[in-house]
Parts: sequence; structure tokens; C-alpha cells
Amino acid sequence: MATDVQVPTLGESVTEATLGEWLKQPGDAVAADEPIASLETDKVAVDVPSPVDGVLAEHVVSVGDTIEVGAVIARVNEGASGGDAAEKGSLKKPGGDDADKSSATEDAHREEGGSQPMTLSPAVRRAVLEHGVDPSKIKGSGKDGRLTKDDVLQAAKEQGAEPQEPSLERTEPAPAPSPAPAAPAAKTSGEASRKEERVRMTRLRQTIASRLKEAQNTAALLTTFNDVDMSAVMEARGQYKDLFEKKHGIRLGFMSFFVKAACLALRDVPSVNARIDGDEIVYHDYVDVSVAVSAPNGLVVPVIRNAESMSFAEIEQTIADFGARAMDGSLSMDEMRGGTFTISNGGVFGSLLSTPIINPPQSAVLGMHRIEKRPVVLDSGEIVARPMMYLALSYDHRLIDGREAVTALVRMKEALEDPMRLLIDL
Repeated sequence: MATDVQVPTLGESVTEATLGEWLKQPGDAVAADEPIASLETDKVAVDVPSPVDGVLAEHVVSVGDTIEVGAVIARVNEGASGGDAAEKGSLKKPGGDDADKSSATEDAHREEGGSQPMTLSPAVRRAVLEHGVDPSKIKGSGKDGRLTKDDVLQAAKEQGAEPQEPSLERTEPAPAPSPAPAAPAAKTSGEASRKEERVRMTRLRQTIASRLKEAQNTAALLTTFNDVDMSAVMEARGQYKDLFEKKHGIRLGFMSFFVKAACLALRDVPSVNARIDGDEIVYHDYVDVSVAVSAPNGLVVPVIRNAESMSFAEIEQTIADFGARAMDGSLSMDEMRGGTFTISNGGVFGSLLSTPIINPPQSAVLGMHRIEKRPVVLDSGEIVARPMMYLALSYDHRLIDGREAVTALVRMKEALEDPMRLLIDL
């Protein structure tokens, strides 16, 4: 008996998705709740599980198709074995060469000594294909021992593997040999390349583009800048990082200082933590901080909820978990919904200065940048070299006045230059 595989509920206000990748091919044995396809939504990749044990009978849709919640994407023959569906599995599969490549990849993912395939996220699967490594021989560092993209890249580096280009095999008989044409002139080293590549935008990238443009079109964006002397934060971190890691099992980073400093400032200047809803202003008595982290298909912004009541350790643990799961594609949509204020750290990529764009419906975003030593004139007139960072606060001028924006940024600067303020709530 064939059982339909339907698109599951994807979250509030999300009604459709794009089929990003088939994880199973017709003829493959599947277990109940085992992922058979990966969907791309506006925010994350979502795996679609098989509802029953059996064999995947057919794909109903193809890679790249847009499908609605509840739509049938495949059928599974319940209780069948791989051999029972071999003939059905040999039929032409939607997706063409991509489907064949995905099937070959699944075969390569079989665990040594077993018949069950490893469950790999789309980002990890792509890395395995590109570098040609055996995932069954890599120890996973993710949740429940799952492989992450970093695990694959490290294994490829240790093996000296280079990214591989997929090969294209002929599907028609080769024509009879003909006289060999004259060999083309060898390309000289100085000849410029004119190669182009056209790649379909992922649904996530399309959504990012749309939302950023919407923010520019709707909000009255303005950015105010300041610089902060990071000496005190770096000294505190250097003095306590070993004890902190020993006690809490997580490294003490800079982000927790910035989150705490932002919470302190937003309490004093509540409009920076508010939003516009129609002709009303909505103020929040809590701070849900959206933290921009890198994912394979672009930046995502999971939310640290009630950050104002969290300890340094809780903030660092939450951010580390978000970062790891963003890379292996396991963040849920609920974890990225909401947020009242955003912090983006371009400094990790070497950025000196930027004007970040707000994340609607939020009204402000803080941009962090790289730390570098610069000459600073002290009150005594002495010129010294200090580790300085530029801060940028972009805000919606429809809601936040310049005085409020500058005040909030100065509060953050004061807290970072004197971290004791964070402890005694000043």
C-alpha cells in the first residue's frame, strides 16, 4: 500500500517552500521519521520525514519546484523491501542528473558495517560531495554526534582533498571516429578568462534580498557611530576566561559583553527596543536579541530570548549552540521568529566600519567591527595605543530620534569601557 508523503506545517505564516534536494531516491529503503527530502523556506532548510517504514516508490515533484503546505511530494510503499521496488526505482527520476548524483551520494553515506544511511544536513551533504570524503569515517562534533560542515572541511584538509567538480558522462553512443581537427592554439598565461556561471538564488537568499530592500523602502534609516576602548573588556576576558570555561564549559567571548551592554542601554532608552505597528508604537519590557550568524546559504538571525535576565554563561552557551546548528542547517523557524533588537558582528570578517540595515519590524541594529590598536589622547594629554572598535547603530528615524539613538550608543560604550557597570546595573 502506497502512503503519501506530504509537506509538513512549516511554521506560522509560512505557506510554501521550494524543494531543495532529494535525500532518498525511488527504490531506497526508508524508516519511519527518516528524512527523505530537504525543503528551502524563507528562513531555514526543513527535512521532510517518511511517515512509515518501507520503500520510496516515486517522486511526485522535482528539485526547484515550489510546493504548498500539505502537498504530496512523494509516495512510500509501506512494508516493502528494497528489492521489491527495484524495478520502480529504475524509472526515470525527477531532478535528472541531480537526482542521480544524490542517489550516488546516499550510497557513499552508508555506515560501515551497517545498512542504515547517515542523516546529513544539506550543508554537510554538499561539503561531502565537493570534497569527496567518506562521511562514515568522520567523527561528528554536532548534537548527538551529527556531522557538521566544519567536521567535513577539517577531514578534507587532513586528507589533502580538493573540491571536486561533478563529472558529466555521455548517455548516447559515441559517433564514429572522424579525422582529428587541428589542435587549438594553447592558451597563453596572459589571456583573460571570460567564463560565466548562472546559479539559481536560494529561497533564503531571495527572502534576505526582499526584506533588506523592504527595510530601505519603508524605514527612515540613519546610522550613528561611536568608538569604544576595548581594554577593560579584553583585560576582564583575559583574567577570567580559563576559570569561566572550567566552570561553565564554554569560552568567554566578546558577544556576551555586548549583549549585556545592549540590554542595559535599551532599558534606559526603550524606544530603541520598540517597533512601529500601523499607527501605534509597541514597547517591550523584555529584550529578545537577534544575533546574526553565518550559515551555508547566508546570514541567519536566531533570537536570544529574554537576554536581559540571562547570565554571561547562558548567553555564550546560547550563541555557541546557534552558531553550530546554523552551519549544519538544524535551526528551527521558531528560533528565528521575533526579536526586538539585532547585533551583527562584522568584525569577525575583518570589517572596520559599516552601516547595518535594520531587521524589520525591529527599529534598530548594532554593528560591531574589528578591534585594532589606534592612537588615543588621554585626559592628561598623553597619546597611547589602545585596542579600539567602531560601533554603528542604525535606526528607524520615524520612531527613534537622534538624541535617543546617540544616548543608547553612549550607554553601551560606557558599559563596555567599564564592565563593572554591567554587574552593579548602572
